[in-house]
Amino acid sequence: MTSPRLRAELNGIPTYKPGRPAAGGGSVAYKLSSNENPYPPLPGVMERVLAAAENFNRYPDMACTGLMGELADRFGVPLTHLATGTGSVGVAQQLIQSTAGPGDEVMYAWRSFEAYPIITRISGATPVEVPLTAGEAHDLDAMAEAITDRTRLIFVCNPNNPTGTVVRRAALERFLDRVPSDVLVVLDEAYREFIRDQDVPDGVEIYRERSNVAVLRTFSKAYGLAGLRVGFAIAHEPVAAALRKTAVPFGVTQLAQDAAVASLRAEDELLGRVGTLVCERTRVHEALVGQGWTVPETQANFVWLRLGERTAEFAAHCDEAGVVVRPFVGEGARITIGEPEANDLFLRVAEEFHKKL
Repeated sequence: MTSPRLRAELNGIPTYKPGRPAAGGGSVAYKLSSNENPYPPLPGVMERVLAAAENFNRYPDMACTGLMGELADRFGVPLTHLATGTGSVGVAQQLIQSTAGPGDEVMYAWRSFEAYPIITRISGATPVEVPLTAGEAHDLDAMAEAITDRTRLIFVCNPNNPTGTVVRRAALERFLDRVPSDVLVVLDEAYREFIRDQDVPDGVEIYRERSNVAVLRTFSKAYGLAGLRVGFAIAHEPVAAALRKTAVPFGVTQLAQDAAVASLRAEDELLGRVGTLVCERTRVHEALVGQGWTVPETQANFVWLRLGERTAEFAAHCDEAGVVVRPFVGEGARITIGEPEANDLFLRVAEEFHKKL
């Protein structure tokens, strides 16, 4: 019996690997593998979601009217410069679908966000992976040199997932000056709210000045709506219009839309929670350095340990102690900043492991 013919491009495309959940059992286990916010929804969000749930026999507002209006006011941009999707990764896929196909190239640093090569290959485009610097940061000079007449889109993940390193304003401006105006540069700012380095530009400021720049944001991380899947892009009208064309119809549920609006209106509480996580990030980073680890400076809600061939062993050691981290086998591990108890447990495990190195 023959099977249906599937696209050849799917051969060899890896399946996205989410962070493993914490295993159940008698002792407390902590999930530090998915960069989730450890706090519950912001004030007012649950009430909006429960109210919206009464009507989920109906389709959501496909235009995301309320959310789009709130975002336009929040960022001071025209409605026509906005597009939404199922998390920032959903919008990233729409961006590739809008710009690149077979024979075209999509460029990004590597290692960076695990979904980039997957969504690039799904569209039939060719991924161009430019190695990070020795300091685990984007090598923008090498990326500029790698641009060809087939380059259609470039992702700049800022802060970079999984290393937490950043691209600062002067370096980004120099890079953008070298990018042809018909190549779209996407500033993926999923972790923007956690940045405290004043030299890291707000991508929205850069977008205002350059028609070939788009900005990706999400409600999954700082806002704590990872389970509702809502993200958005800010881009100039031709790009934003293309994103709306390539969006899955009714992809953003009404629950997600209403939760996002309520979250935007709870900014004071958001800033307090993010501030707490940033303080914990500093504490964890300093403790790891004090233990003897080499840890890149991070501006996200996670830290990165370059472990090479001992990555799987380290992840297993963490598992046994009740803390789940995100291993990238043969490279390193990413550890989310969680509640203080989770961070304390991770630090004890990391110290034990480092003594064996």
